[in-house]
Amino acid sequence: MVQQITQSPVVDFYLMDELLTAEERSIRDKVRAFCDKEVIPIINDYWERAEFPFELIPKMAALNITGGSIKGYGCPGMSAVAAGLIAVELARGDASICTFFGVHSGLAMSSIVMLGSEDQKQKWLPPMARMEKIGAFGLTEPNHGSDAVALETRAHRVGNEYVINGTKRWIGNASFADVVIIWARDDDGNVGGFLVEKGTPGFEPRVMTGKVAKRAVWQADITLKDVHVPAENRLALSRSFKDTGRVLTATRSGVAWEAIGHAVAAYEIAVNYTKERIQFGKPLASFQIIQQKLATMLASVTTMQLLCLRLAQLQEQGKMTDAMASLAKMNNARLAREVVADAREMLGGNGILLEYHIARHHADIEAVFTYEGTDTIQSLIVGRDITGMQAFAPR
Repeated sequence: MVQQITQSPVVDFYLMDELLTAEERSIRDKVRAFCDKEVIPIINDYWERAEFPFELIPKMAALNITGGSIKGYGCPGMSAVAAGLIAVELARGDASICTFFGVHSGLAMSSIVMLGSEDQKQKWLPPMARMEKIGAFGLTEPNHGSDAVALETRAHRVGNEYVINGTKRWIGNASFADVVIIWARDDDGNVGGFLVEKGTPGFEPRVMTGKVAKRAVWQADITLKDVHVPAENRLALSRSFKDTGRVLTATRSGVAWEAIGHAVAAYEIAVNYTKERIQFGKPLASFQIIQQKLATMLASVTTMQLLCLRLAQLQEQGKMTDAMASLAKMNNARLAREVVADAREMLGGNGILLEYHIARHHADIEAVFTYEGTDTIQSLIVGRDITGMQAFAPR
């Protein structure tokens, strides 16, 4: 029995669907259908070969979802809830595709719309919305992940240019992106974002190898050696790391939504498999221990869904805080990791075969648990909000 997870009904135990607008449901269903038809049937092979499925880019562009809640510039201007539901459905399909889209439509485009000048927005956002130009976000460095505020990449001003030197790591899409936002420290010690265009001399991205999670999306090591960029390529409103942090807070909520997608996929796989798998003369789903596990998984999925729905409402109202976004990411990544692990266990030996899909989610959820801030860092951000005391290095 090869596991089928396409055309499954939406997991919605608390009738969250009734709280969505018609547009939000339409966007969700459109992306779910795309993943069922275009992503799930092909992605295991790409994942196993650690190759990116470039064939999907024009098909994703045709969905007209790129740019999410950005208004104008050819972007759809959808609600925060709709943008979150896109992350759910893409992650349910495949984490690598979700990351590619999140880096481009989330981190890169959000940086430009939040911190860029009008000229920068006009130049980049329309072609990025059409996916004619692909973006990347270069913050993390080999020696600075959780403490990204201590980044060492430097941007030295020389006349009407900046000369950038440094290294970056884990930069999704950077090996083929048309523009990479490189975060670097200027001569005054302030952090800014710099638009480095494809083919700029001294900019050398190399696809990382040996990953055991999100294998179908390409992250890159980047070396920047005397990279000259025009002064007008600095994001106009990026004056300190606090500005960088604004982008990270806005996109961190997207990872909380993404975690739901993995949990939903795992739950669907487990339910379908245990109903059909016969052991000891009857379906696995008829055993008490399996039903108890499924009920616990559903409780986790439902909790995650409702948390993100409320977070998106607060985001729409301009009330979402750093700590709120961190709490959602911390909670959902942790619960999704548990749900996926339980599903993999229920499939027994078949749970480690790619054809049943859960093995891919089981590997990929480890990346979700870590990136955009580890579980520990998220808990300390929340802890700072609770106590008023910071337990890690100040900015």
